[in-house]
Amino acid sequence: MSKKEEYLRKPEWLKIKLNTNENYTGLKKMMRENSLHTVCEEAKCPNIHECWAVRRTATFMILGSVCTRACRFCAVKTGLPTELDLQEPERVADSVALMNLKHAVITMVARDDQKDGGAAVLAETIRAIRRKSPFTTVEVLPSDLGGATENLKLVMDAKPDILNHNIETVERLTPRVRARAKYQRSLDFLKQAKEMQPEIPTKSSLMIGLGETKEEIIATMDDLRAHDVDIMTIGQYLQPSKKHLKVLKYYSPEEFNELKEIAMEKGFSHCEAGPLVRSSYHADEQVNAAAKQRQAMGDKQVQQA
Repeated sequence: MSKKEEYLRKPEWLKIKLNTNENYTGLKKMMRENSLHTVCEEAKCPNIHECWAVRRTATFMILGSVCTRACRFCAVKTGLPTELDLQEPERVADSVALMNLKHAVITMVARDDQKDGGAAVLAETIRAIRRKSPFTTVEVLPSDLGGATENLKLVMDAKPDILNHNIETVERLTPRVRARAKYQRSLDFLKQAKEMQPEIPTKSSLMIGLGETKEEIIATMDDLRAHDVDIMTIGQYLQPSKKHLKVLKYYSPEEFNELKEIAMEKGFSHCEAGPLVRSSYHADEQVNAAAKQRQAMGDKQVQQA
């Protein structure tokens, strides 16, 4: 097979505008000075220039930069992680305050080496941000924390504004795409989060282009809604390196628009869908949409009473 046949050429709509203004360079410098990691950099996010330089937002990645899982789509380093840094929550909170963020997204590497999966450090990060930036909304994007209910409870008791856990791909492709993760376990994780704190919106993300069918995408939407997920994002899978899974299809902006319409018809309060959309893309807008929906539901309940 020729190289041309083996790798699909990227379409025009995937071209990224680079912007390295003082917001971008200043944010990068601050991250390094505080020994902080961002998923924007580690996962080679295509939106880093828009988010850092224009919107001045970033997704912090805690619990180190080495993941205990080796998912075949992800650019984050895998291996034996370092010891937990118990001062990390305070440094993240200091950076959030310094940046004067309206909305902070905190994700993490999987820490299967820890009994709580890293839940205690994530919960303390939420609390630290609350202390130092009480008006900042906080979204968390944890791993499945080993599927242990008590680990998830540690996080939910800290009251994030949004609980985000990514389903990543359709059920059929999960064993091939996600290391150690299980499709149903992720669905149960999202359902349990909603049961623990019904007022906190839940969110999940799907990346497409790995060989799934449209019917499977729609079935995943149905599964998420059946487990009370409020917000969904859908983005194009991009191969981070030659050792990762190949892209089997590039979806057009029109196809993403159609998927967004279908998702909204399914009852999601908000859906971001597009070639460059990632889990925390325009997350500040999503938390506002979720808040408006909660307000509308509250008003409706008052009227019915």
